[in-house]
Order: sequence, then C-alpha cells, then structure tokens
Amino acid sequence: MNLSKKSRYGITALIDLAVYAKDQCVQLSSIAERNNISVKYLEQIFSSLRKAGLVRSVKGPQGGYLLAKRPESITVADVIHALDGSYLLEDERSVVSGTDEKGISTAIQKLLIDQMNDQTDRLLKQLTLRNLVDSSMEYSQVGQEMYYI
Repeated sequence: MNLSKKSRYGITALIDLAVYAKDQCVQLSSIAERNNISVKYLEQIFSSLRKAGLVRSVKGPQGGYLLAKRPESITVADVIHALDGSYLLEDERSVVSGTDEKGISTAIQKLLIDQMNDQTDRLLKQLTLRNLVDSSMEYSQVGQEMYYI
C-alpha cells in the first residue's frame, strides 16, 4: 500500500485542524502556511473531507473549518477512503489473465494479498486522529526538549 500525497496532506491538515481549532474556525491559508501545502490543493482536499462528513465549513469573516466529529471518532481509514477511495490491494486473480491451473494466483491472493489487506484494514480502522494528534504533540515536545539541552 502506498499512501498518496492527497491522503498524506489530508491527514496532516486534519491533525493541524485538531490542534489549532479549539473553539474557533481555522482558515485553510493558516493550515497551508504551517504545513507548506498549497491552499488550492487544500481546497480540493477539504471539499472531499466535507462531503465525507469529517469537517464542516463556516462562512463569513471569522469562517474557516472545524472538525465535524471528535478526533477519536475519525479514523485514518475514514480519511483515506474520503480522499482516495479504497486503500486495499487489488485482487490478484483479476490481474492475471488466463487460467490458474497451478493455483499460483489463488495462493498469492489468499496467503499474501488478503492477509495484507486484513492487517492494513485493521490498523487504519484502529488508528484515530486523536492518536496522531497525541503522537505529534509528543514528538514535537521531544524535539523542543532536545533543542534546549
């Protein structure tokens, strides 16, 4: 599985939103600046996230975006699905043309691809935005502590 640029930026932007949107909206330009992501690209990403019900937009001078759910209710699977569709590996049997007399394609599918898909699916459905926010805060504090030593 390869995490697309769109999903990586989407996850990054949601972590930023969870950290900076206490009780107020966060503008995409702020997220873009803090994370070195194009505002235009974020607009596309947030359009998909909004349609998926992961963020909500507020119009007006103090407008911007807020999470539509609590960070512990948003999984990485939700984000990737909203931005890229499926994150699972393709069925090996549909890739190989012809018959599977020796059972090679079926063996690869059952023992490798299905297992990888199960593990990936389990991990991405377990891992929440809250986990990522907490971890990023922990890592940023570690970096700051080392700087001051």
